[in-house]
Amino acid sequence: MTIALSGPIVLVGAGNMGGAMLGGWLKSGVRGSDILVIDPGPPPAMAKLISDNGVSHATSAPEAVKAGVIFLAVKPQVMEAVLPPLKGLVGPETVVVSVAAGKTLAFIERHLGDTATVRAMPNTPAMIGRGVTGAFANAGVTKAQRALVHDLLKVSGPVEWLATEADIDAVTAVSGSGPAYVFYLVECMAEAGRKAGLEADLAMRLARETVAGAGELLHQSPDDAARLRQNVTSPGGTTAAALAILMADGGMQPLFDKAIAAARKRAEELAGSA
Repeated sequence: MTIALSGPIVLVGAGNMGGAMLGGWLKSGVRGSDILVIDPGPPPAMAKLISDNGVSHATSAPEAVKAGVIFLAVKPQVMEAVLPPLKGLVGPETVVVSVAAGKTLAFIERHLGDTATVRAMPNTPAMIGRGVTGAFANAGVTKAQRALVHDLLKVSGPVEWLATEADIDAVTAVSGSGPAYVFYLVECMAEAGRKAGLEADLAMRLARETVAGAGELLHQSPDDAARLRQNVTSPGGTTAAALAILMADGGMQPLFDKAIAAARKRAEELAGSA
């Protein structure tokens, strides 16, 4: 990846998400010398990644540095303390990118000033380069900055740009929290298999590999999810019998409607308190 930077890429936070982004940038060709990681105590794997690739590391924000991009990859509950010391890194060409759930653009701007800022919501498969990210840019973000942020985010998977910041709450409910729904589906399938007479370990292996394989098929196939479902379903067969339950009036769709609505409401509440 060839990128034009007015200053270093500053990654604040060396946890799972920060590590995933750093690893993705390095694999895509970003030079380690163009990256500064700020974290008081990176985990061993992250520390090795930093040292092996010539990435700069600091325990706190250094002086006399103006960042090209600042990525905020810290937990939402520590943002209040983390942001003020970073203000000195913000220059006239800096763009700030936050992946902290529930922290609004207004919250970030209160601490860092009126700067170009992007709020992004990735999900945990980003850690293996198979995530998806929803992003919204404030009015201060230029076309060049947006393109730069897009390139840096897409190393973790597709990036979808949103029309309004409020859309972040729906993205959080669907894709941000979505991996947990899929993992719970595996749990439910395995438990149902156990109740059907399978050994618990076997039922879990079957459920896990089925969901992983179906996801990969969905990823690779040009067909949409409905068509793939229809391809598996023979009229009057076993799949049709199961889907008659799952697609009934009280089945999965109304449950997911309620679940997504609850997650979005909670996201809105968290954003409102930011």
